[in-house]
Amino acid sequence: MEELKIGDKVTAIYKTGKYIGEITEIRPQHYLVRALAVLRHPMQGDIHHPKDMSVGIFHERRALAFREQANIPFKMVKPYEDDILEYKTSLKTAVDKMIQELSEESTPWAEKSLEFMHILEKDYLK
Repeated sequence: MEELKIGDKVTAIYKTGKYIGEITEIRPQHYLVRALAVLRHPMQGDIHHPKDMSVGIFHERRALAFREQANIPFKMVKPYEDDILEYKTSLKTAVDKMIQELSEESTPWAEKSLEFMHILEKDYLK
């Protein structure tokens, strides 16, 4: 496995979302990664029970904000060498893709997720 260092551009998976970011610190079991773009918007609901409506609380899951940092386990971080999209453009693309995928699925989970995604979409566009 290639050893990553501070300043490297990477892809990182965090709570079902996928991001392009930059390593800002190396910790014993995690990289601290600063989000620069969104590749996949996080799924809605309980991350421990994906696509399950029988959970106590159905969580709204927001994407990491531009330059927000998160501790991400080493195994969830990979090198990235392509161009980095502008954050707002990447977020809109990720939201549009998630909405399209949810629209094609007719389950109670997808319907509730779609409702949350439309709320998030309006909030992101402010």
